[in-house]
Amino acid sequence: MKDQQNALDHAPLGADTTYVNQYDGALLYPIARDLNWKAQGVDRAALPFQGCDIWNAYEVSWLNSRGKPVVRLAEFRIPAASSHIVESKSFKLYLNSFNLTRFESEAEVQVRMVEDLSAAAGGAVEVLLLPVDNSAAISHFKGECLDDLDIEVVDYSPAPQRLSAVGAVVEEALYSHLLKSNCPVTGQPDWASISIDYRGPAIEKAGLLHYLISYREHGDFHEQCVESIFMDIWQRCQPEKLTVYARYLRRGGLDINPWRSSEAGQPVNLRLSRQ
Repeated sequence: MKDQQNALDHAPLGADTTYVNQYDGALLYPIARDLNWKAQGVDRAALPFQGCDIWNAYEVSWLNSRGKPVVRLAEFRIPAASSHIVESKSFKLYLNSFNLTRFESEAEVQVRMVEDLSAAAGGAVEVLLLPVDNSAAISHFKGECLDDLDIEVVDYSPAPQRLSAVGAVVEEALYSHLLKSNCPVTGQPDWASISIDYRGPAIEKAGLLHYLISYREHGDFHEQCVESIFMDIWQRCQPEKLTVYARYLRRGGLDINPWRSSEAGQPVNLRLSRQ
């Protein structure tokens, strides 16, 4: 935990920062993905999932060669196999640094972002720039929503003991809008909807909902919360296959959406009603 705390102590989150409006790739602050797992004595590379983190940015702008602003939406896909996540405030500061910088073309901006983000993440990052009018339509998770289950909740820190699987093998998708965790630096709430798509012995639904709610006072990054949820379900319920997909609400013009799966593939970049 000492290595993780040291990384957080030096992160831009929670610190006074200067607004920079001229391009500066050095603003990105990477944090090693395996810090939490190393503290638990776990080799993250051996964990049974793959995936990516989809970041959507709604405040992306730069100047064209004549000084006229260009505004875009952006989708960034950072592979879960990359060595680092990018601390979210540093990502925001980095995007801000484009605001008063002139570029010859949109392609130049895209290439610059790909190079900077791939270097920071330690993996090949995909960047898609989109016209503002091309924003995704509101969608929803497939499957059964658990939120109307009448349960008593007593755990507000992760309680994997609530998870169990019983009965015949099923293939189903379950989801909840009740996931909340907290930023590990500032303590600000991070709100999310989360989907559990699996094949295996039927997961006991009340226990699963209780478990998801138990993250309510937990402080960790979005990516690490989703990986912990995946591994708790994987180990406690022993599904044959499992996909966990969380869609977090935006903050500072960015939303972060980690997807972890035992199966090969890529997630659809949904846009839920709260996003």
